Order: sequence, then structure tokens, then C-alpha cells
Amino acid sequence: MEVGYSEKDIQTLDWREHIRLRQGMYIGKLGDGSMPDDGMYVLLKEVIDNAIDEYVMGYGQRILITLQPDGHCEVRDFGRGIPLGSLYDCAAKINTGGKYEGEAFTKSVGLNGVGIKAVNALSSHFEIQAYRDGSTRRIQFSEGIEIPGSDLTETTEEPNGTRVAFRIDTTIFPENATFRKDYIARMCRYYCYLNTGLAINFNGQRFISKNGLLDLLREEMGDEALYEPIHITGQDIEIAITHGTQYGEEYYSFVNGQHTTQGGTHQSAFREAIAKTLRDFYKKPYDASDIRSSIVAAISIKVVDPIFESQTKTKLGSNTIAPGSETIRTFIGNFLAKELDNYLHRHPDAAKAIEDKIKEAEKARKEIAGIQKNSRERAKKAKVHNKKLRDCRVHYDTKHKRAAETMIFITEGDSASGSITTARDAETQAVFSLKGKPANSFGVSRTALFEEKKNEELDLLHLALNIDKGLEDLRYNHIVIATDADVDGMHIRILLLTFFIQYFPELIREGHLYILQTPLFRVRNKQQTIYCYSDTEREKAISKLGKNPEITRFKGLGEISPSEFKHFIGPDIRLERVTLENAHNLKEIIAFYMGDNTEIRKQYIIDNLRIELDPA
Repeated sequence: MEVGYSEKDIQTLDWREHIRLRQGMYIGKLGDGSMPDDGMYVLLKEVIDNAIDEYVMGYGQRILITLQPDGHCEVRDFGRGIPLGSLYDCAAKINTGGKYEGEAFTKSVGLNGVGIKAVNALSSHFEIQAYRDGSTRRIQFSEGIEIPGSDLTETTEEPNGTRVAFRIDTTIFPENATFRKDYIARMCRYYCYLNTGLAINFNGQRFISKNGLLDLLREEMGDEALYEPIHITGQDIEIAITHGTQYGEEYYSFVNGQHTTQGGTHQSAFREAIAKTLRDFYKKPYDASDIRSSIVAAISIKVVDPIFESQTKTKLGSNTIAPGSETIRTFIGNFLAKELDNYLHRHPDAAKAIEDKIKEAEKARKEIAGIQKNSRERAKKAKVHNKKLRDCRVHYDTKHKRAAETMIFITEGDSASGSITTARDAETQAVFSLKGKPANSFGVSRTALFEEKKNEELDLLHLALNIDKGLEDLRYNHIVIATDADVDGMHIRILLLTFFIQYFPELIREGHLYILQTPLFRVRNKQQTIYCYSDTEREKAISKLGKNPEITRFKGLGEISPSEFKHFIGPDIRLERVTLENAHNLKEIIAFYMGDNTEIRKQYIIDNLRIELDPA
């Protein structure tokens, strides 16, 4: 049957309709606020970025941020204030802003006139107010539509600046979406690191930095830094570097004040330049992986008209510092070659500490290389004979069009893995079944991981992931811990998290590790079945289905049939990404919960024990 197609099938959406219909294009994933990259934080950043741009241009030394218990957010800056006659256009006309020409905002983040409009369109209540030279104008909106009678202009004694207040629209965001104050506080700290002298007040908490990225590394590293962080600055660039005791590499990268959590061309250029500079300084052909092993670095650059890979601005795509100028690679390479080299000549203690760390990494790598031949042989056997692994056909380290969809579920026991294996998409979803509880890897050297039969469960797991030499050959984009929500399942989850944090923290930093969320309840009647992931969802389902629905409490993944599991690992899969928040406290936290201090931990549990009755 032929499908009709005519002029009436062509639609034109206005700006607010397009933003509300295609939110992902503007703010990434919606989320409920439990993850720092959820879209609601992107909205808040869009507002703060405008205030930051005023400070960068020399106007306003402080910013006030307020978060009310009901989710109402307000940002007040003390810059020049939006021209009153342009207030409506800036809030509600797409591609309107003051940052298109290079003179007013030469190195700004918000360059396309979309950000503040996205906040407006995705808010149930949005209010924008400008203060300029004794006059103020305020306009209120709902879902991007002006509220009649809300456009008011009057005299004021308030200092110049702009105030933006909004409340996210829970008809678009999850109904339980809530801003986390610790995420906003970290955002404020980073803004101050990047803008020395700027004072940000968030709900009465004051943030200010005198030393920029040096303060960032000192705070994040705590006592873990092997030497005093190196801090070098130049025109449009600032870098802080040190080494720690952790595995892998850790970077905090920024462009024009924007935290590029996914890196980009500037981060890649830094990784290349640090290796070349240190080789030249020591006049030795050290392996780049040894030079960067355990490095912790922060880099901030300023770029004219930056190109980001999405509206959320988490990865830089620009190749040049400015149109027609030198490449970012050359810019960063030349800066490090001069300034880092000078610093190391002036600070021989730091130079020695770095070379000692490189030699230590080189020694560890060669020790591992000595037994990796056996490891690779076991890897081949693991792929062919390992009954724990039920592999998929597509892998992340290929150019297949579905490579980004690939995931591996790490399950406990045969019953859970059996249900997932039957229900999975064998094209992109693999299953790795643990025989029992894996060993506690806390405090065990990485070399021991490669020694046969010392840690067999985790050895086979890392071989299945194919991360012997790093993440370049990672076989699955999503590594999903799928354990029961009971005591044993939580213990296995903690043991696996300890394993990844200890040996492969870069997996977490680059967003590959997840926890599978499965329903706690099934509520149904003869007409409808609703799966509930919390007590709140269960209560709403009971209310919706009416009198005496059947309620099932799932005690473990093995109780969920394969036909039901299809719903939970298909297009609507719920994954909670694992992040390394407050990394400077991580070692102490893991040592407390996973170390040998049994009696201290036991007393802590006794002192903090809570008993919650199962309502089902």
C-alpha cells in the first residue's frame, strides 16, 4: 500500500517547539539530576556561562547562585546587564545574542544564541531581568511562552547586571528530577579555578581561587601528589601537572571556561606534547605510556570561535586557536616545549621526581610484559573456551555501525546470566557470568592481575574486555554490572567497583562503567502491567491500576523471566553511570570499606545500622 506524501506532511516548528521536541540536540540526556552530565545541569551552566562571560570581559566581580528546595534556580551577575530593549529578543528569539562579533566576547563559550532560549523553552517558569543605569525590565515565561502582563519596566537602585530564574519543566524532565547541591558546588569551584579573583556565592557558600588550576590539582590530589604540582601560564593557556600513585591518566580540560569532560583536540595535543617535551628534556626515548602513567593534569585554553561536537560543549572539535592561526597542537606543543622545559631546569627536584616515576612505570610495564605472552594465550582460550563469556558479534573496537551500542553484562551465577543471555540482543550484548564472589583486589599490585590462577575470575574478566594494554582495544562500550539488589549482590558490586577503580580507573573516567537498574516491583491487573524501580513508582502504579492489583517483589535477577528481561535491557534500558566524584578522598574511602580494618568497620556498621521493613 502506497503511503501518501504531500505538502501537508511538511512541518515547520518554531524555536520553542523544536527545543521541547528535540531536547537532546541542545542539552544531551534529560536525566533526573543524579548524574553530573544530566541536561538540567547544562541548563544551569548556560545561565552561569553568560555571567562568567561578563566577568571575563571585565564587568562584575561576583555571582550569586540560589537553589530553593522546590528546585527554583536563580543566577544574578553584576555585569553590564542585557540592554533593556533587547531583553525579550535574548530570551525568546533564536540565534539572538551579543557574541557573534569578535569585539564584545572574543573568547566566549556561548556563541550561537541558543543556550538561554533552551533554558526558557524547557522551564515551567522562566524569568529574566536586566538592571541598567537605574532602570530594570523583567519578563516571565512558561514553556518558552511569555506570560501576559509580566513584562514590567521600572526604576531601581539595584546595581547593573542580569538576573535569571527558572524551574525545570517536569513534563519533559523526570518527575523526580532534583538538582544535587554537591554537583553545583563543584561547578562553582571549577568556575573559580578558571577565573581567578571571581567570587561565587552558592546558597551562602563562597568560592574563590587565587592560584587557578594549581588550586584545582591541590584540592583534587590532596596528599597523593608525588611532587608539588607544576603550574605554568601564558597568553590564552594555563596548565598544572603532577603525578600520583593511581593507575592510568587523569585530566581536567577546559576551553573558554567550559569543562570539556570528554576531552577533545586540546587534551589530545597535551598528551602528545607532554611525552615529547619530557623525552627531549631527559634526552631519553621513554615510552609515552610510561611518561603519562599516573599523571594528573589540568589544562585550560582560550579559543576564538570554538567548535564543539555538540551543544552540550563537552568535547572540543576545533583544530586552530583562531581562524587562520596556528593549530592547537602546535600552540600547546610550543608552549610546553618552552615553559615546562624552563620549569624543570629551574626545579631539579621536580625533574628528578618525574623521571623516577617514569622509571617506576617502565619497570612495572616490563614486568607485566614478561608474563603477557601467557596472558595473551589465555585470552585466546578465554574467547574460545571460556564458558563464563557469552560473546556478541559486534565489538567496540571495530568500525561497525553499531559499535557504540555494544555492552557486556557482568552477572552473578547461572540463573541471572541465563535470563539475560536468552533475552539479550546477541548482535551487540555479551554476558560474563561470575562463578561466585571475586577476590578483593584492594592493595594488590596490578602485576598480580596477570599471574595465572592468582585472581582467576578477574583475570578472565579483564581478558574478555581486552584491556591489557589500555582502552584502545576495548571490546565493549558499556561495561554493565548486573547483580541482585540484595546483600550478596551489593557485595559483589563493591568488589567489582574496587577492581575497576584500582586497576582501570580510565574506564570509569571515560564513561564506560555502569550499574544496571532493574525493577523492584511488578504491579499489574488484567489489562496492564507496570514495572516499578522505586517505592514511589510502585505507589503511583497502584493508584493508577485501581483496586487490588497484583504486586510482585523481585528478590533477584534470576526471578525475572527472559520474556520480561527483554523490556529491561532493550531500548528503554536504565543504566546508572559510575563516576569518580571527590577523587581526592577515594583512596581513603576504599581503604576504609575494603581494607583490613575489620573491627573499625564493624563498629561503624553497628553505630550506623538502619533497619527498613520490606513494604511488599
